[in-house]
Amino acid sequence: MSHEMFTLLGWSWDVDTAARLAKRHPVQQADIGPWTALLGWIRTDPDHAATADLTRPLLAVPLPNTSAPGNHLVIDGWHRIRRAVTEGVAQLPAVFLDEGDERACRIHGGGL
Repeated sequence: MSHEMFTLLGWSWDVDTAARLAKRHPVQQADIGPWTALLGWIRTDPDHAATADLTRPLLAVPLPNTSAPGNHLVIDGWHRIRRAVTEGVAQLPAVFLDEGDERACRIHGGGL
């Protein structure tokens, strides 16, 4: 069984747990524009990105300790975002987890 984890700047989330929790939330269309600025910080494989399934929803969690609406971080789907940017696609399906789900799948960072 694979165990996928997303790590950024000393914070880590368990993507497998997030995927299980995501089943309770609706899939929405999301503008990827705000996330594209982070592509320089996220390691992606161009060959994998070229074949990424753009119909598979991104998984996004609210940034801890912030109250700004819409302040979510993608923890699964960066290859899809890379492909969408390459192909000029502005929106992708996404699931936005809530604060409780974010905490349940965060394994490092934020005082843990």
